[in-house]
Amino acid sequence: MASTDKSPEPTPAKGSDPTPGEAMTIGQHVVDKSAMMVQSFKPIYQMSQHVCTFALYSHDMSRQIETHHYCSRLTNQFLQCAVYDSDESNKGRLIGVEYIISDDIFETLPPEEQKLWHSHAYEIKSALWVNPRVPEMIGMSELENLAKTYGKFWCTWQVDRGDRLPLGAPALMMSPQAVSPGLVRPDLLHERDEKYNISTESIKKSRVEIPEPEMINPMADYWKQHGKGFVIDFEETDMKKWAPFP
Repeated sequence: MASTDKSPEPTPAKGSDPTPGEAMTIGQHVVDKSAMMVQSFKPIYQMSQHVCTFALYSHDMSRQIETHHYCSRLTNQFLQCAVYDSDESNKGRLIGVEYIISDDIFETLPPEEQKLWHSHAYEIKSALWVNPRVPEMIGMSELENLAKTYGKFWCTWQVDRGDRLPLGAPALMMSPQAVSPGLVRPDLLHERDEKYNISTESIKKSRVEIPEPEMINPMADYWKQHGKGFVIDFEETDMKKWAPFP
């Protein structure tokens, strides 16, 4: 079993209880509010898009989670997303990060790197990817662009296995696809639809006209062609020698 798939045992940081720790004190709230008044949060303020979708563990695609991406755009071809397990202010835990690139940038990557990325066409066309509370017509042009992108998503907090803290190695995540084991569980879809009062099936019909990419590089979604996922393991190594400062 690789480090990706296990957490240190025994550990008290597992279970169904919330993240350990006591509620914030009034003093801590005052410090935080004061800091917000004088410090710069420019990178965070660039987050302009909330996406609710689903992700599957590369090494065990029976493990599927609902994710909430808060995205900012550095260029027209590159987005970066902080990924949470919830969009509720007092519950959302930062569980990872996803980078999203255009198809032309993806084509410049070496094959070994391309294996770590997933395509977004099916996720968009099937309405698994939604922008909660944003009318479809407003976001349609963005969705058409996103259907041609690729993403790399590292999960650093495996909350679905009961971890109350970020434990163990990061896990590489994959996007849902139209074939098993990439199909999203119906119960997850139903729960998401109920929460936002939407119909994934109805939204899917409204996206029929979104053009399919001319080609999805077969190195992406590597599991579809090869039945293989990826895991990270820890290896003890000698530290690099360095000269002390004069």
